[in-house]
Amino acid sequence: MSAFGRRSGASGATGSRPAFGVARPMHVPEPGGGQFPPVDAVPLPAAPAPELSQTTSDAMARLASRQDGSGDAASSRVEGFDASVHKIKEQVLPRLLERVDPEAAATLSKDELAEEFRPIIGEVLRELKINLNRREQFALEKVLVDELLGYGPLEELLSDPDISDIMVNGPEQTFVEKKGRLEIAPISFRDEQHLFQIAQRIVNKVGRRVDQTTPLADARLPDGSRVNVIVPPLSLRGTAISIRKFSAKPITIDMMAGFGSMSPQMATALKIAGASRFNIIISGGTGSGKTTMLNALSKMIDPGERVLTIEDAAELRLQQPHWLPLETRPPNLEGQGEISIRDLVKNALRMRPDRIILGEIRGAECFDMLSAMNTGHDGSMCTLHSNSPREALARMENMVMMSDIKVPKEAISRQIADSVDLIIQVKRLRDGSRRVTNVTEVIGMEGPVIVTQELFKFEYMDEGQDGKIVGEYRSAGLRPYTLDKARQYGFDQPLLEACL
Repeated sequence: MSAFGRRSGASGATGSRPAFGVARPMHVPEPGGGQFPPVDAVPLPAAPAPELSQTTSDAMARLASRQDGSGDAASSRVEGFDASVHKIKEQVLPRLLERVDPEAAATLSKDELAEEFRPIIGEVLRELKINLNRREQFALEKVLVDELLGYGPLEELLSDPDISDIMVNGPEQTFVEKKGRLEIAPISFRDEQHLFQIAQRIVNKVGRRVDQTTPLADARLPDGSRVNVIVPPLSLRGTAISIRKFSAKPITIDMMAGFGSMSPQMATALKIAGASRFNIIISGGTGSGKTTMLNALSKMIDPGERVLTIEDAAELRLQQPHWLPLETRPPNLEGQGEISIRDLVKNALRMRPDRIILGEIRGAECFDMLSAMNTGHDGSMCTLHSNSPREALARMENMVMMSDIKVPKEAISRQIADSVDLIIQVKRLRDGSRRVTNVTEVIGMEGPVIVTQELFKFEYMDEGQDGKIVGEYRSAGLRPYTLDKARQYGFDQPLLEACL
């Protein structure tokens, strides 16, 4: 008997099994016989193509059209009447400057300067033997005045109330945002030197400078619009100017509710939050409306309170009698003299503020802001970039931990939970509308985790035929944790009714 349970020795009669490990060749039967006769090839029915729903078909058509779209760079080069006026301007401007005293012209307003220019422009046109009708002459006067006292081709865009953003990508391409949508603007600059001069004129008015040694600059226009300039060699297409315009008429919370940015119940809750000195964080992405929301909330501040605002470039326009705006200062050419937001926050604590409002927190100043909220400056507000209330809390923790402050993470989380009362999440949806998508309370700590509860939320439902987002603002029906704070100002019952 072998180790495998088989008797040793030669194989016996027919049908005996081969020894272990010996393979036999596979028997292939002849065609037409044997154990497995061939099967005639029967064509299998083709699998039916899956039927696409109308929604899927429309979506695939949009993807195909986007893929087939032209990748050529858009140009803002002007044509027609405007182009002819600009050509004449190039001929008239040098001769006009020979006849004008720049210092005297700088003391006149635009209207006064246009009156003074009118006869001189007529003389220059006669010299050049150019005949213009009344419409062309008025257009030429406006272009020349804008060139000498204003911001050149940008003046036309700055005066349009429907435009909220202006993006100049070099001398031949300018985009604007209207109602949340980007479109090409019909303006262009003479050349890169012309655009660079306009950029310098903007930043010089607020004491900043831009050149190859300092190719980045933040500035503001007289109406508070925010300006960012970046020049070559950092910008490869030439000087780039980004202007964020703000409405001349301040937007209130009621107006935002009327626009559909929030529900009436949310508007009531946010009004009470501003009036009851809640510590508020406004979270959102770029261009989502954080600064607009901060301006709207500031209208609920008691006129008797002293308010300090701290920003990189002053944009906030508070309607309070006792309001002091502070602005940072960049370093000089030697890299000295910089005053950061953190320096201003520390100094603001010595200026007897009732509320401190930060335009945006992005670094170590977060810790100082939390300290201010915890030390008798209730009602302080700030904005930060984040996609959700939970991410906003995580970003605040990270900003404190990235600073030179050696504090355990649990202590940072506890300070955030003790300081912040409300997080307002704002978003710009793909149809261009700006909405308040979340209103979240910070309740406290549960172990190492910050506990929150959502009071309101925007629920996406569908997209209309015109591309507009259709949704619903829903209340969670929870009792607000900040009800006790609202009771001190007599707003507890309205807040409870708005949330329930």
